[in-house]
Amino acid sequence: MPQLDTSTWFITILSMVLTLFIVFQLKISKLNFPLKPELKITSKYQHTNPWDTKWTKIYSPLSLPLPS
Repeated sequence: MPQLDTSTWFITILSMVLTLFIVFQLKISKLNFPLKPELKITSKYQHTNPWDTKWTKIYSPLSLPLPS
């Protein structure tokens, strides 16, 4: 039964890792990032809801009068 020759595995794995690193670096270098990030201005805007101005009462079914 022939033996498995593993003498070239190290250089194969090393070259694969190096190639992957270079490919990822090239892909990342093509992305556009803003040079100076700016803060997002958030204005204080009050949302007015119709139920904010009037009082409402929520009746639970147990507090309603029983039908006769």
